[in-house]
Amino acid sequence: MLLGYPIGELMLLALWIVAGGVLVGILAGLFGIGGGAVIVPVLYEVFRALGVPEEVRMQVCIGTSLAIIVPTTIRSYIAHKKKGAVIPEVVRIWTLPAIVGVAIGSVVAHYAPAQLFKIVFVVFATLMALRMLFGTERWNLGSELPGRGWLNFYGFITGLVSSLVGVSGGTISNAVLTFYGRTMQQAVATSAGVGVPITIAGTFGYMLAGWPYMAQMPPLSIGFVSLIGFALMAPVSSYTASYGVRLAHWLPRRKLEIAFACFLGLVALRFAVSLL
Repeated sequence: MLLGYPIGELMLLALWIVAGGVLVGILAGLFGIGGGAVIVPVLYEVFRALGVPEEVRMQVCIGTSLAIIVPTTIRSYIAHKKKGAVIPEVVRIWTLPAIVGVAIGSVVAHYAPAQLFKIVFVVFATLMALRMLFGTERWNLGSELPGRGWLNFYGFITGLVSSLVGVSGGTISNAVLTFYGRTMQQAVATSAGVGVPITIAGTFGYMLAGWPYMAQMPPLSIGFVSLIGFALMAPVSSYTASYGVRLAHWLPRRKLEIAFACFLGLVALRFAVSLL
């Protein structure tokens, strides 16, 4: 026994998480994305194999995904800030409404059935896949950023969706900023800045939301966040991402986009089927 849990059970959980981390890292490096779009479906299969109840499995995946992304998002933001690519005004305006969106998402996590999170993830993954397949370079909403009201709205939506699907919000905020004429470098850098409060607030929100369900959680969890998942998957995925990057250099960018779109389509189909 270790901390009240059978050693065998803890070892099995650790091995599954490490294996999942290897897959997440390779996929992240291959497709250039390290968020919940990859982490959540991998964790879902890990926790399914470990027998985590269906009623809370999706919530644990999302909460753990948010925790795993925290250090990566912070490192990314610091690096981009040093290069001067961050748009400080957007980060400042989006932070509060994004945290409000995360808080609402955390409350939803406490009360809503797992099916809701699957539906939201299916929609999110499908839209990402379509964006990868058909591109959005021609889409434009204007050459200047909108007023404070619209920026607050975009920040809120980014936080809400992020907390419901387990991402830092980069996909949403990148799209918004590029639609308004910002460069991809500025969009990615600013998204990282907004992602810091989103992932931190989301992690603590899911810890609190899942507290009443501790009896159904995997060993060494706080609420809907698996500490073993966080401690093992983050460093393992960071290490193995380099191998995915090497694979990525063997394929043209367009083929990578199509491959990632197909991956997301399969993920969306996987969750859609589980709803039936």
